[in-house]
Amino acid sequence: MGSIKMCQMILFFAVLSAVLAVTSGKNSTDSYWLLRIKSELVDPVGVLARWYSRTNTCSWKGVVCSDDQLHIIGLNLSGSGLSGSISPEFSHLTSLQTLDLSSNNFTGSIPPELGLLQNLRELLLYSNYLSGKIPTEIGLLKKLQVLRIGDNMLVDEITPTIGNLMELRVLGLAYCQLTGSIPAAIGDLKNLQFLDLQKNSLSSVIPEEIQGCVELQNFAASNNKLEGEIPASLGNLKSLQILNLANNSLSGSIPLELGGLSNLKYLNLLGNRLSGKIPSELNQLEQLQKLDLSSNNLSGTINLLNTQLKSLEALVLFDNLLTGSIPSNFCTSSSSLQQLFLAQNKLSSNFPLELLNCPSIRQLDLSGNSFKGVLPPALEKLENLTDLLLNNNSFSGKLPREIGNMSSLETLYLFDNTFTGSIPVELGKLQKLSSIYLYDNQLSGRIPREITNCTSLSEIDFFGNHFMGSIPATIGKLSNLVFLQLRQNDLSGPIPPSLGYCKKLRTLALADNKLSGSLPPTFRFLSELRLFSLYNNSLEGPLPESLFLLKRLGIINFSHNRFSGSILPLLGSDFLTLLDLTNNSFSGPIPSRLAMSKNLTRLRLAHNLLTGNISSEYGQLKELKFLDLSFNNFTGEVVPELSNCKKLEHVLLSNNRFTGMIPSWLGGLQKLGELDLSFNLFHGTVPAELGHCSRLLKLSLNDNSLSGEIPPEMGNLTSLNVLDLQRNNLSGQIPSTFQQCKKLYELRLSENSLTGSIPSELGTLTELQVILDLSRNLFSGEIPSSLENLMKLESLNLSCNQLQGQVPPSLGKLTSLHMLDLSNNHLRGQLPSTFSEFPLSSFMRNDKLCGPPLESCSESTGQEQNRLSNTAVAGIIVAIVFTSTLICLVLLYIMVRIWCTWRKVMILSSDSGGTEHNMEEEKWDYGDEKKRKGEYWKVNTMALVPSKEKQNLSSPTCIFQLKMDSETMVGQGDVF
Repeated sequence: MGSIKMCQMILFFAVLSAVLAVTSGKNSTDSYWLLRIKSELVDPVGVLARWYSRTNTCSWKGVVCSDDQLHIIGLNLSGSGLSGSISPEFSHLTSLQTLDLSSNNFTGSIPPELGLLQNLRELLLYSNYLSGKIPTEIGLLKKLQVLRIGDNMLVDEITPTIGNLMELRVLGLAYCQLTGSIPAAIGDLKNLQFLDLQKNSLSSVIPEEIQGCVELQNFAASNNKLEGEIPASLGNLKSLQILNLANNSLSGSIPLELGGLSNLKYLNLLGNRLSGKIPSELNQLEQLQKLDLSSNNLSGTINLLNTQLKSLEALVLFDNLLTGSIPSNFCTSSSSLQQLFLAQNKLSSNFPLELLNCPSIRQLDLSGNSFKGVLPPALEKLENLTDLLLNNNSFSGKLPREIGNMSSLETLYLFDNTFTGSIPVELGKLQKLSSIYLYDNQLSGRIPREITNCTSLSEIDFFGNHFMGSIPATIGKLSNLVFLQLRQNDLSGPIPPSLGYCKKLRTLALADNKLSGSLPPTFRFLSELRLFSLYNNSLEGPLPESLFLLKRLGIINFSHNRFSGSILPLLGSDFLTLLDLTNNSFSGPIPSRLAMSKNLTRLRLAHNLLTGNISSEYGQLKELKFLDLSFNNFTGEVVPELSNCKKLEHVLLSNNRFTGMIPSWLGGLQKLGELDLSFNLFHGTVPAELGHCSRLLKLSLNDNSLSGEIPPEMGNLTSLNVLDLQRNNLSGQIPSTFQQCKKLYELRLSENSLTGSIPSELGTLTELQVILDLSRNLFSGEIPSSLENLMKLESLNLSCNQLQGQVPPSLGKLTSLHMLDLSNNHLRGQLPSTFSEFPLSSFMRNDKLCGPPLESCSESTGQEQNRLSNTAVAGIIVAIVFTSTLICLVLLYIMVRIWCTWRKVMILSSDSGGTEHNMEEEKWDYGDEKKRKGEYWKVNTMALVPSKEKQNLSSPTCIFQLKMDSETMVGQGDVF
């Protein structure tokens, strides 16, 4: 017997040793694979540091062994900071029931080898960076109960093999990039309780087969692209507690069958395209706690009654087309309703007094409707109300002082109504009030100092009212104030120094008032200030130097005040994005400190007294989009470093004393939309490179000393609306490429030396509207008839040129024209009849224009004919006079000849009598000598001239100096 017992004991220990050997071998195999897996992972915090072969595997971090410690059944490494890929070698851990690698940094795809883990019940891989498709091998995990692989970058469709996981209770695929439709095979998951498909790109319709998930309690498929109608079969999911289909493209009406989901607690259908009425069957959902049907196209009246929905805590119906008012039996004193959001509908009537029966309401939003009338004093019954939003309605009248009794009130939004009167001083009792928005009303009076007792206030917005008087001097008591907006009122007086003690202030907007005085030095304490807006006031004086301590300022607008001195105190922040100091009296140069504001996008310093050059350091402002230095006293050239500001869209440098040539690098500013260099001292040519600014809308180079021709590259500015080159010394012709500038509505080229004819291509610029001004140039030729196409043109000036020919009759079609000047040219012919409404000055100093408002063309023709007759008469008269004169001269010539001949005969006759006579004693005898007063009259050659006796008469006897042969004359004397 002893030997038998010994044999039995030996056999027992042999079997035990064999079992231990086998067990040890199994455990060592799992540890081997775990160490292999560890070697492939990145473990920055050393979570797996104690994984090594000399220690018991079951003591390793995250490892869970079976009760007998023979098998590794669980591995939980969630939130361990591990990275790398998920190793296929996990498939060797065949006893695994739970694998949790969630909330790490794993990348790569889900290995299909995980489908070999036939004992796996929970697979948790959510919140990693996994990509690729969901492997079809997942469908091999027959015992799987929980599959959560969402919050990754998984793509493509949901594999239909998921329908093979008959034990599945939880399926989480949310927050991925999955596409395609919801597989109908999901309807085979009879045990499924939780289905989360949110935040993907799933499309198509919700499959009817989903009604097969009879145990489903939570169905969330919000934020996808699902379309079609909501299946009525969802009403068969009697266990459903949560239904979230928000933010899809679902259409049609809300199924009546949803009213049969007696266990439903949460129904969210917001952000779809649902239409029709809200079914009254939803009143049967007695367990419902939250109902959100907002942002749809639902219409009709509100027929949901809180008297039946006794568990309802939140009713959200905003942004629909609901009409009418709130039902009279909407609420009871035993109501659980805490949130009622009815904003942005078409609800009307006075303030719904029915809501006063809902004392449990904490948040009430009726904004964006058509409610009207006064607010009832009984509003104070809503004693639990924390948020009252009545903005964007038509409420009127005075604010009830009873609002001051609503002690729980934290948010009061009454803006964009027509409230009048003053702010009740009782509001000062609202110790919990943090936000009060009263802007865009007609409130008036003073801002009560009692409001500064609301020490919890963080936001005040009274914009666009008629408040007057001074800002309460005690405003510094609001130590929690972050946002103060008092813009566009009638506030006056100085800014109270105590405002500087609101040290949490981030936004201070006091613009568009009548504030005066200087800035208080206490503003140096506003170290959190981001936005500082004081424009359109009467503030003055130099800025406190201590403002330089405001290091967080991002937006400063002090424009349209009377500030003076240096702008340096405003440049202490490196976070400036906008600086607008337009219309002040700041002087001196722009400090170089401005170049430290690397995020500056808008710099507006126009209409000041600033001097100096543009510093090359401003080329560091590479985010700059808007630069306005116009109407100052800047000098020098535009520095080339500004070419680094590639984001510039507006460059306004007009009315300064900049010199040099217009920089060609401006053509490299591809985003430039407005360039104004007018009224400076620029010379040289217009750079052809400007034609590269394809986004340019306005180009003003007028009133400089530019010369040369207009570059044809200007035609590349196809987006241009305004081109102003007037008052320069430009020459040459208008480039024909201008026809490409189809969006021009204002073209000014006057007062240059442009020549040639007006291009007919200008007639293709059919968007010209404001003006076409080509006056005071040297244009010649005729006015092109193509200008008839400029039907929108309101002003046309072609005066002071050398234009010829007729005014095209077709220009009479320009019915939009209200200013026309064709004066000082060489035009002729009849004006279009529609031009009769323009003044005479529009056509003066031309050659032969006629027609209203000038004299009629028939009168002009008659006068011209009369002028021709008079000329003819004058010609005849001249001819007669000339002819008569000629005849007289001929007759006179004949008479003189006869007389001269006769006198010669007489002399010869006397000589023949033997008597010699001296020429001095010679006398003419007419028969008897006649003596008058001792004088003798003697005949001269052309006239009778009296001569005294002692006068020496030596004149020739004949002006023709006739010399006749005496013998001939003697011979002829017989004739006489």
